[in-house]
Amino acid sequence: MNDFIDALKQQFPDGTVEMTGEGGKFLATVVSEQFAGLSKIARHKLVYKALNPYIASGEIHALTIVANTTSEA
Repeated sequence: MNDFIDALKQQFPDGTVEMTGEGGKFLATVVSEQFAGLSKIARHKLVYKALNPYIASGEIHALTIVANTTSEA
């Protein structure tokens, strides 16, 4: 899971990242100002972009995403 967190931190260096779960099912919580002005779908696309290699490999099978700006957190 540390690889997942590192990938998210690289995508969102200004934000905070938490990831929990096991067995291919995970919850990613990302708080970043990069989400300002973006729709929920656009926010999720940014998170998926960072984690796509792990999704494609099957390491992540199911992903729940919470993506907020600092003021929304």
